[in-house]
Amino acid sequence: MATLPMTLDDTNASTSATPPTLLLVDDEPSILSALRRLFRPQGYRILMADGGTAALELVANDSVDLVISDMRMPGMDGAQFLEKIRHVHPRAVRILLTGYADINSTIAAINGGEIHRYIAKPWDDNDILLVVREALARRDLEVRNHELTELTGRQNEELRNLNANLEERVRHRTAEIEQINDMLNVAYAELKSNFTLSMQIFAGLMELRHNGMSGHSRRVSEWARRVCVILKLDERTSQDIYVAGLLHDIGKIGFPDSLLGKPVSLMSAEETARYRKHPLNAETALMPLVQLQPVAKIIRSQHERYDGNGFPDGLEAGEIPFGARVLAPIIDYENLVTGTLAERRFSPDDAAASIRRGEGSRYDGKVVDAFLEALKQPLDELRDDRCISATELAAGMVLSRDLVSPQGTLLLAAGYAFDARVVRQVREYAQREGAKLTLYVLREAAAVPQS
Repeated sequence: MATLPMTLDDTNASTSATPPTLLLVDDEPSILSALRRLFRPQGYRILMADGGTAALELVANDSVDLVISDMRMPGMDGAQFLEKIRHVHPRAVRILLTGYADINSTIAAINGGEIHRYIAKPWDDNDILLVVREALARRDLEVRNHELTELTGRQNEELRNLNANLEERVRHRTAEIEQINDMLNVAYAELKSNFTLSMQIFAGLMELRHNGMSGHSRRVSEWARRVCVILKLDERTSQDIYVAGLLHDIGKIGFPDSLLGKPVSLMSAEETARYRKHPLNAETALMPLVQLQPVAKIIRSQHERYDGNGFPDGLEAGEIPFGARVLAPIIDYENLVTGTLAERRFSPDDAAASIRRGEGSRYDGKVVDAFLEALKQPLDELRDDRCISATELAAGMVLSRDLVSPQGTLLLAAGYAFDARVVRQVREYAQREGAKLTLYVLREAAAVPQS
C-alpha cells in the first residue's frame, strides 16, 4: 500500500507552539482529502495513511494526539488497527469512522479496544470538528492530570526523602550539640575547679605568714558554704560568698608579723587604723579582676555592723551586701576561737554565745540563726571519709579534705583524684621533708592498682 503525503507543515499553528497531531487513516483517498480539507484550517498537524500497516510504520517514531480511522479497510480493519495503536500511543484519542451496517462490530470494537468515539458516515463537518475539539481538550486534561499526578508523586517522594534526611541531620546535629555541651560542661567544671583551687592557694599564701592562721580562711569559706545551703541561696551567690571567705584576709598581706597575729583588742590606735584599712586594700587588689568584683565588694563590707557602727562605710542592715552579712558572724566566730579577736581564746560554745548576743546589733538575725544551726555539726563530721598516711595512699583515691603541710601550706585541695604519679610525689615529699602527712580520702572511692 502506498502512503499518502504525511505532513501538513503549512497549517495555521499560531494558536500553539506545538499544535496537536492528527493521524487520518482510510483506504479511500477522497475520504482522506475531505478530512484533510476539514481539519487543515484548524491549525492541526496532519498525518495521513491509506491503511493500518502504513499508519503504524508512520507513527513508530513520531507522536500522535488523535487518530481517526475508517472501519472497513483491506488487510487490517479499523478496530484492529486502533487496538494496535493503543499499545504504541496509549494516550492518543481513538475515533472510528463507520457505516450504519457496521454498527454492531463497531460497538464490540469500542468495548474491546477502548475506542473513545465512533462517527457514522456520512458525517456532519461541524459535528466531527466539535467531537475532535472536545476529545483533544479532554485528552489535554488527562495528560495534564497525569503529569500533575506524577509531579505530585515525585515531589512527595522528594519530600519524604528530604524529611528523612532532615530528621537524620537533626539527629546528627543534636548529637553534635550534646557532645559540645558535654565538652563545655566538662571544661567549665574544670575551669571552676581550677579557679577555686587558685583561690585556695592564694588564701594559703596569707596563712604562711603566721602559724596560728593555718586553715582559717578555708574554715571560714566552708562554714559560709554550709550557711548558704541552709539559707537556700543560688549557686552564683553561694560561689561568690565562698570565694570571699577564702580571700577575706588578703588585704592583710602587707601587715608586719607583729600585727598579723595580734588580737584586735590589744592594738594601738595606729595599728587599729592600719587594720581598718585591710578591707579597702583587698577590694583595691581584687577589683581589676572582673570575675572577682562581686567578691571584692563583699570583702570590703565584712566588718560592717547591722546597726551601722561598723567600718569602712558605716552601712547598716539592708545596705550591707548580703554576702558580707553572711561572712561577718563566721569570721568573728573563727577569730574568737583562734584568739585573734580578743585577748583570750574562746571555746566554741562561748564563741557561739557571743555571736548570738550580737544578733540585731552586729549581725543579721537570719544569718545568725543559720550559722548557729550549721555549728551543730562540726565540719569534719560531715565527711564520709577515712584517715590514712602517705604510705597507704593509692591511685584512684579522692581527697575529702584539703591536704596541708605542717607549715599550713595548701598542697592539694579537697576533691583531688590521685593518680600514680602524684601518689609517688606525695610519698617522696613526706620522706624528703620528714613530715608526717595526714590525708583524708573518701570511703566510696575505690583504689586502683598503681602502674
